[in-house]
Amino acid sequence: MSRPAVTLDDIRSAAGTIAGVTSRTPLIEMPALTKLAGHSVALKCEQLQPIGAFKVRGAYNAIQRMPKDARARGVITYSSGNHGLAVSWAASKVGVRAVIVMPETAPQVKVDGVRKLGGEVVFVGPRSLDRKEKAEEICAAEGLAMLPPFDHPDVIAGQGTCGVEILEAWPHVETILVPVGGGGLLAGICVAVAGMHPEVRVVAVEPEGAAKLTAAMQAGGPSTLERATSMADGLLTLSVGSMTYPLIAPVIHEVVTVSDAEIADAVRLLHREAGLRVEPSGAVTTAALLARKVRPHGPTVAVVSGGNMDTDTFDRLVS
Repeated sequence: MSRPAVTLDDIRSAAGTIAGVTSRTPLIEMPALTKLAGHSVALKCEQLQPIGAFKVRGAYNAIQRMPKDARARGVITYSSGNHGLAVSWAASKVGVRAVIVMPETAPQVKVDGVRKLGGEVVFVGPRSLDRKEKAEEICAAEGLAMLPPFDHPDVIAGQGTCGVEILEAWPHVETILVPVGGGGLLAGICVAVAGMHPEVRVVAVEPEGAAKLTAAMQAGGPSTLERATSMADGLLTLSVGSMTYPLIAPVIHEVVTVSDAEIADAVRLLHREAGLRVEPSGAVTTAALLARKVRPHGPTVAVVSGGNMDTDTFDRLVS
């Protein structure tokens, strides 16, 4: 039997790599969601990471594990925002160049954040395939080291540290809700759960307009959507990864989808009830609970994946 792409040992090793550099984010209990769900509900607040999103875990772990000669030439990635921020931040920590290929439609706050961290932004069309192809072209021409946003073992292992922290901090948790784009965070948490507490129910949440994991589960493998639309700009990948899917499929209990209206309601609730600034992609797990798309079994953790959002958009959503 072949070794999985990522194991619990890989995640524990990643935890040692990122310790003291990234944040061990808190679990914040949410009385409003607890009352609605009938069980204790806490938020895993990844918007409190140094770059405002969980992506910093995988990016820093992966850059640290690159061969030094490859890393010294600089790194490149393709991202709609938060992974680009994370790679720029991690590259700045080790003093190497970072090139981020982003869609022209990327939120300005994320573009500005990449540049502020020293990342070089290259714009392409709106499709994720456009970003990937352009990054591969630049990578080959300039000899940079490629760091994909989710389909990479060191990235997945880094994201999995979020799951280990949840299980260590709240060992009585019975349900964990996780947002899914390409599946790096979900895959990492699935590996952590399978290795530490396999009885925990893992529920994936994705936008109705970008239901790529739903499609993959129906097809029995990654399936590419024709298009993806949602206010949750960080979850608009057209397919889950070929590496992430085999780690996800045997572990998750269900996949649910939420509408943009439900996501907006969740952004407002998080601001009103807890004073949190959460981007739409980070609010999908709250949306699933608020819209009763998920019936939790026992104590529940909803992963809040990020908080990077333009001020105008945030003000409009919470007004």
